[in-house]
Amino acid sequence: MHIDLHTHSTASDGTDTPAELMRNAAAAGLDVVALTDHDSVRGHAEAIAALPAGLTLVTGAELSCRMDGVGLHMLAYLFDPDEPELARERELVRDDRVPRARTMVRKLQALGVPVEWEQVARIAGEGSVGRPHIATALVELGVVETVSDAFTPEWLANGGRAYAEKHELDPFEAIRLVKAAGGVTVFAHPLAVKRGEVVPEASIARFAAAGLDGIEVDHMDHDEPTRARLRGLAKELGLLATGSSDYHGSRKTVRLGEYTTDPEIYGEITRRATGAFPVPGAGGPRPA
Repeated sequence: MHIDLHTHSTASDGTDTPAELMRNAAAAGLDVVALTDHDSVRGHAEAIAALPAGLTLVTGAELSCRMDGVGLHMLAYLFDPDEPELARERELVRDDRVPRARTMVRKLQALGVPVEWEQVARIAGEGSVGRPHIATALVELGVVETVSDAFTPEWLANGGRAYAEKHELDPFEAIRLVKAAGGVTVFAHPLAVKRGEVVPEASIARFAAAGLDGIEVDHMDHDEPTRARLRGLAKELGLLATGSSDYHGSRKTVRLGEYTTDPEIYGEITRRATGAFPVPGAGGPRPA
């Protein structure tokens, strides 16, 4: 089985619609794909409706968190999307995205970048506006070559010159809320130092004690020594070790299924979840 547990659609900051993402996942040879848009479940219905036969969808979201001034992301899988407390927190985060993005645009303008809010809004479309949309604007303006190049201290990385904070969950509260909604939590790209400051490994141990289920090990922003270190940490703490593409469509160079999760780990995630269940595709034939 080929299992990719971290992807984004136009419901947040990807470039594929949820339906396109499902078709592309099937074409890439995936058996299981998770849709984990930022703080949003808005793309799930469209993805389910477009599921081709032979592809299973894991519903989820990537929750924005912050601890001791460090931003981090918590992948939440198979939770009840209607659980009111978690739904309210996701809404608070989403509502703060536009003011935050406008602040970053103003900071870039103060740095001499001729970016306009209208440009960022056009790029975001109906999605939840975020840093990748602003990064895409910087690419269009020729300020940076790629979206990844914008996520540096010079520009949009955590604590960078044009960075602005938004409402974010405490990670311990995120773990509690997801568990209360019947879901499973995995700490996304925990040691992606190229994105900015990361939390210390001691904090990951505290997350594990609070009920964290796993950590994302195989990811494009982790080099091989980092992956080996994280695998050892996962074993030491009794955490599940996942692998995922963090696919954003054409916004990043990573391909669907470039990094994957072991079927046994996927099976354990589904066994732990009680808020929702994987959705098997019953649509048309898989793309050739």
